[in-house]
Amino acid sequence: MRMKRVLTFSAILFIATTMAVLAGARGQQAPAAPAVPGLTLTSTAFDDGSIIPPKYTQADPNPVSPKLQWTNVPPNVVSFTLILHDADVAVEKKTEDILHWMAFNIPGTARELPEGVPSANAQLADGTIQAKNRRGNVGYMGPGMGPLGPYHHYTFDLYALDTKLSLGPDASRADVLAAMNGHIVAKAVLVGRFHR
Repeated sequence: MRMKRVLTFSAILFIATTMAVLAGARGQQAPAAPAVPGLTLTSTAFDDGSIIPPKYTQADPNPVSPKLQWTNVPPNVVSFTLILHDADVAVEKKTEDILHWMAFNIPGTARELPEGVPSANAQLADGTIQAKNRRGNVGYMGPGMGPLGPYHHYTFDLYALDTKLSLGPDASRADVLAAMNGHIVAKAVLVGRFHR
């Protein structure tokens, strides 16, 4: 009789333990995968949020574009688009700001733009296309805020795309933004400040 009670108790304990383990397993979620860092844009010329050195600005009579590098590129990127603009200006009381540089169809395998990208060439050897800036010239136009007033924030927006844009160097920023719509895989931003 005593043996029967021990066996019954053991069976009940086994069933209860098994049910508790199964219930706990159903309620537990697998641990989340570690977060993957997003697309990151940096420059060897200045840190994010810091002052852009004069050689990259209109303080120099012949400014050059800074070296830009990007990391943590997601898979399946076909091309990149880079837009540099002065976000602190409202041109003619409109939402438009000042476009300083726009380059698109940068190859998806690229991980940098060198210092001094040639401004005279609308199409670079690797297929990158440079459009016209606010002054109507192809290529890079350095930051140029005058000495009065606060520093302006010059924003380098890098877009990773799942397509190549079917546009030429005469494309406007509105054309490029419209063509990118629905194809942006990731975006990175680098901000530099400047005034003379």
